[in-house]
Amino acid sequence: MRLFSTLILSMLLAVVLPMQGRAADLKIALAADVSSLDPHYLNIAPNVAFASHLFDALVNVDADGHLVPGLAVSWKPIDATTWEFKLRHGVKFHDGSPFTADDVIFSLDRPATLTRSPGPFTSYTKQIVAKQIVDPYTVRLKTATPYGPLALDMSAIFIVSKKAAEHATTDDFNSGRALIGTGPLKFVSFRRGERIVLKRNDDYWGEKAEWDKVTFRIITSAAPRLAALLAGDVDVIEAVPTADIARLKTDPRFHVEQKISWRTIFWHLDQLDRPSPYITDKSGKPLAANPLRDPRVRAAISMAIDRRALVDRTMEGQAVPASNIVAPGILGYNAALPVEKYDPQGAKKLLADAGYPDGFAITLHGPSDRYINDRQIVQTVAQFLNHVGISASVETLPLSVYFGKARTGAFSMSLLGWGTLAADFGLRTLLGTPDPAIGWGSWNWGRYSNPQMDKLVHASLASVDQQARDTYAQQAMAVALRDHAVIPLHYQYATWAMRKGLRYTARTDEFTFAHQFHADAPMQKASALK
Repeated sequence: MRLFSTLILSMLLAVVLPMQGRAADLKIALAADVSSLDPHYLNIAPNVAFASHLFDALVNVDADGHLVPGLAVSWKPIDATTWEFKLRHGVKFHDGSPFTADDVIFSLDRPATLTRSPGPFTSYTKQIVAKQIVDPYTVRLKTATPYGPLALDMSAIFIVSKKAAEHATTDDFNSGRALIGTGPLKFVSFRRGERIVLKRNDDYWGEKAEWDKVTFRIITSAAPRLAALLAGDVDVIEAVPTADIARLKTDPRFHVEQKISWRTIFWHLDQLDRPSPYITDKSGKPLAANPLRDPRVRAAISMAIDRRALVDRTMEGQAVPASNIVAPGILGYNAALPVEKYDPQGAKKLLADAGYPDGFAITLHGPSDRYINDRQIVQTVAQFLNHVGISASVETLPLSVYFGKARTGAFSMSLLGWGTLAADFGLRTLLGTPDPAIGWGSWNWGRYSNPQMDKLVHASLASVDQQARDTYAQQAMAVALRDHAVIPLHYQYATWAMRKGLRYTARTDEFTFAHQFHADAPMQKASALK
């Protein structure tokens, strides 16, 4: 009898094992388009998350936002302006060629050569003034001044093969010709806006993916994405529609994972000294001056927004009101900054004090397919502004169009979501006085400039001591937010829904990594079948 049971169990395992990953396929529906496969071309989350399947950085980030070894096994400061990175031995690129220090230097130089990037990675590389190869597996990076967070910067730069990419264009990456990385998956095919197919890298240096093949479907609309999961067309969806989360949690066919995101959803405000492109008086005549340059007007806009109602209704409880541009727990988060109190009467008074007792007209812009409920967020905020005399209309655009326009200052008030592991990084990129020479302000859509904030951010970035860095970053945050440089709304929850039998560790960076999905243990399945 025992022999018979053993035979039955062996047969069951033979059936179950191929379904448990190593001989199985995984189908994932992504909520945002992957606009480029070039890992150095456009610094937006969908592109970065996808590149992590094909490429590695020197430093990786775990699910909780902590730095962990990647292609570098260790890093340390040699002196105040020099960091040494020890590279991992035995790593191979997808074409079988060895990974060495030459590939690191090439990859750090490459972002600066992509001069037409709509969202460059140069803010992570500009501070490096010299690079030294000590030996094939040791690299030293020198900065002009003391710079504490260099390791964090290195988590944002993917290492490409110098051999494959030295003469490659972004089109060569998008076609797959130059897509030679060291990551856990290899490129198979790419149909822009539709699907991307990858296969397992059996020579990966780290934990190998369970899946022979992974198909990513681009489904930017929430309802069709959910429908694909319910129909079994995909195994996993990200950015689950907020209205459906509670139902999915109680459906035995599915499993839901959630985590508070590092992403802050906020408004950029045009602060250039000229008539703003989408602001008029209420008869449609352009205003002679830009009212958003007045801090009282910016404060009035912030006070007009009921963040609690926005979270409870528009986000259906799947968010937390924001007071900073980084989430709680992130270095530089300033707990002394309260969530702006909803005060429509106070907002009206500030508008009157600023010379706009009857308000003005403005068009709010946002993406239609990037953030959770992004279109509804823009519409809700427009309603709040209408209540205080600002006549707000709404225009939302596909992400592929929206980012390109917003970064040129084409809008007066534009919605953005940003996630970072440190406030000084976020402030440098989002609100630092734009300076291409040092990579500051590359996402400063409103062209805000405040020398006091810049000085504090510089001091924070120069601090090797974490406590000093945190203090400077908090002070910089206070300067920017009390000036209403941007208008924070909320931190959204990151949510994944998947078929029963799959598990995923929810990530604070919201990234969906196919190689980190796991099937339930075969032995547990076999026991259940018994």
